[in-house]
Amino acid sequence: MRLDINLATHVYEDSRQFWTRWGIALGLLSIVTLGLLAMAITGYWEARKDRSQISELESKIAQRDKERADAEALLNRPDNRVIRDKSQYLNDLIARKAFSWTKAFEDLERVMPPKIHLVSIQPELNDDNQLVIKMAVAGESTERALELVKHMEDSKHFRDTRIETVGSTATQQGSTDTVELRINALYVPNVPTHDLGGTK
Repeated sequence: MRLDINLATHVYEDSRQFWTRWGIALGLLSIVTLGLLAMAITGYWEARKDRSQISELESKIAQRDKERADAEALLNRPDNRVIRDKSQYLNDLIARKAFSWTKAFEDLERVMPPKIHLVSIQPELNDDNQLVIKMAVAGESTERALELVKHMEDSKHFRDTRIETVGSTATQQGSTDTVELRINALYVPNVPTHDLGGTK
């Protein structure tokens, strides 16, 4: 039997090399696809776990809020009003006794920028039994006062810092103060002393 092959019209192709290259490419593509699929499944399960934890925390918060509302309702009853007022008075006394003027001035000194100084300070408890300090500061410029607020916000000892009023000061002889601000903030004295708040 005789076979005639015309190499001019039937170009020789190495099929084995062709399928080897495509096989390697498909193998790599399959590995990448499996990796992405594994990442997607892992992300899904982690997100599901996070949602479960968030739901659990929200449930606990709602339970605590209900317990607090029930306790407040009990204390607000007319027959318990005397006990409530006495309890509030005792809490105020405890908070004032626990308040350390020395510690408060040390914490303020760490965050106080130059060319601004403390005029007055008053500690008191808010409705949530948190220690709030109300203070007035004076200095040469509003920028310095705003720098103080920023330092307080960055500090671990002060939270929810806010400016209540901004005004000008009456120029006294020998004084360079031009502005006075009244600032309120929650005070948290019991934190590590290596506070990274502002420095002078």
